Amino acid sequence: MSDATAVPTHCPYCALQCGMSLRPTGAPEAPAEVVERTDFPVNRGALCGKGRTAPSVLSSRVRLTGPLVRSPDTGALVPASWEEALAAVADGLRRARADHGPDAVGVFGGGGLTNEKAYSLGKFARVVLGTSQIDYNGRFCMSSAAAAHQRAFGLDRGLPFPLEDVPRTGCVILVGSNLAETMPPALRYLTELKENGGKLIVVDPRRTRTAEQADLHLAPRPGTDLALALGLLHLVVAEGRVDEEFVRERTTGWEEARAGAMSHWPEQVERITGVPVPSLREAVALFCDAGSGMVLTARGPEQQSKGTDTVGAWINLCLATGRAGRPLSGYGCLTGQGNGQGGREHGQKADQLPGYRKLDDPAARAHVAGVWGVDPESLPGPGRSAYELLDALGGDVKALLLMGSNPVVSAPRAAHVEGRLRSLDFLAVADVVLSETAALADVVLPVTQWAEETGTMTNLEGRVLLRRRALDPPAGVRSDLEVLHGLAGLLGHGKGFPADPEEVFEELRRASAGGPADYSGIDYRRVEEEGGVFWPCPEPGHPGTPRLFLERFATADGRARFVPVTHRAAAEETDAEYPVVLTTGRVVSQYQSGAQTRRVDELNAAAPGPFVELHPRLAERIGVAEGERITVVSRRGRAVAPARITASIRPDTVFMPFHWAGEGRANTLVNPALDPVSRMPEFKVCAVRLERA
Repeated sequence: MSDATAVPTHCPYCALQCGMSLRPTGAPEAPAEVVERTDFPVNRGALCGKGRTAPSVLSSRVRLTGPLVRSPDTGALVPASWEEALAAVADGLRRARADHGPDAVGVFGGGGLTNEKAYSLGKFARVVLGTSQIDYNGRFCMSSAAAAHQRAFGLDRGLPFPLEDVPRTGCVILVGSNLAETMPPALRYLTELKENGGKLIVVDPRRTRTAEQADLHLAPRPGTDLALALGLLHLVVAEGRVDEEFVRERTTGWEEARAGAMSHWPEQVERITGVPVPSLREAVALFCDAGSGMVLTARGPEQQSKGTDTVGAWINLCLATGRAGRPLSGYGCLTGQGNGQGGREHGQKADQLPGYRKLDDPAARAHVAGVWGVDPESLPGPGRSAYELLDALGGDVKALLLMGSNPVVSAPRAAHVEGRLRSLDFLAVADVVLSETAALADVVLPVTQWAEETGTMTNLEGRVLLRRRALDPPAGVRSDLEVLHGLAGLLGHGKGFPADPEEVFEELRRASAGGPADYSGIDYRRVEEEGGVFWPCPEPGHPGTPRLFLERFATADGRARFVPVTHRAAAEETDAEYPVVLTTGRVVSQYQSGAQTRRVDELNAAAPGPFVELHPRLAERIGVAEGERITVVSRRGRAVAPARITASIRPDTVFMPFHWAGEGRANTLVNPALDPVSRMPEFKVCAVRLERA
């Protein structure tokens, strides 16, 4: 069959935003099929199982096809018209605002929303509702890396270089990432790195499929990545491997950072991390003997109560060795969510305005207010971060509008967050499926999916992409932009919230102009013709910026900043009552809270449910066999799942994937302790005990 009818677009899941094409089939149970698209450079046609089966969620069998409103008589969600549903949402938001003030209304967004939706949601919160209480689940994704990026380089973009540079560098240190399962098409870059003679060092407490590819695998105790980075920097100094010229000409703050590293001698770091001194020395040799190098981090080091400092320590290692601001070198963050990058650049985050402008900057407020046609003084100030907002529900936040997130499964201390959601006076959820969070709502609004709408996404490279509409949505479904347009009208703002995504993007361009994340030179035509445009792109004739910092960093003086850091313990260490460390993560056949992937038969067959991964010695100690149900208990609750026994994990550590609700919900257990800078919760380390179920 010819591909003439296939529409080029991008996968709905992770931040690779792999290129694919969709061919409509006309079959209600499978409305489209995926066609390989080799022209997009990130994946070159390759797709993981999630991308390949993504059209399954378009089926009316698994999705929402009409609004639902909770019946005052039965307490059940019952079908309603769009007019009834939108009126109920507007009334719920209006009533909370009138009774308790603007900040009694909260807005919670998602890292999978398009740039247009994220922009409109932030504008809706601040202009229509007048609330400061807006944040999004991207706070759980890479906020620590973003904060560290800002402190060191003056600008945050996940990768300051395109992925195509990775195979051409001399050495990659991959910290807390299992690309083989989280972003399978990206594993080819590490394979090509090794084929080109480059070296790979993987830092992970588990010997994952990715770690098996490494020339050197370092398996630190969860929560000790900061000490590990400081120990490596200590050896760089002690062995005379500092790039003194680079440090002198392109950085500031070295002496203070150096002093911090020198107080972390290798033997001390071995005691803290469990990584032997010879392995530390081997890592330094591999990284420094290569002519160029990169450090790439993911959620492992970032989802900690010291995540910003941990990432900062790895950045310090890059700066001290001259592995930043040069071709084929630098620090980068592997963003997780599909639009985790663009989603925070344009206004969903509690302290930011479009274009990555700071909400407390008078000039930024004046610029954006001018685009919006409002008084800068009318814009609220910074609000609470994501977990703090969720924790406030039912207290001084009485009503919540939630789009594109499922915090009942994804939030830390999830049982507590579920209770907070239940305590609200009013909850409205816009989603494509009846997620665990949507099931608690007073009103559920069914919205379009990626294949049924046009909009831009910004992938982990900072490449702005166009996802094209390939199918018509079911008759009872509207886009998030149509939802915001309708609600704004009912709440007295008949203008300023267009439902057409290109019209929204044109306004986003003006709002971002002159900001750190400047999209003003990008339009739909360019993105379509060029296969994506890298920001910053400050004017129509600008080529975009695939590689940042080659001439200067984005600080006032153009120099990168070392930030002095020192190791500190996790917020919750093990003890006699809770003697084991829990860490969490993903598996290849599910995605995030699983709200969509758990509705795909093929993916469920491959990953049917939660499990507890533990070392044979630990299993023997508690008397549990393979497949036997095991209870994991923390200070916040308990979860039950089958044991998966493997020697690929540290004996003092257990691992649980976080995709499932119910008794196997891993996030029931995790500690919501927050990083003081990024406000990132400490998903990756907490103290637990194990019991036979």
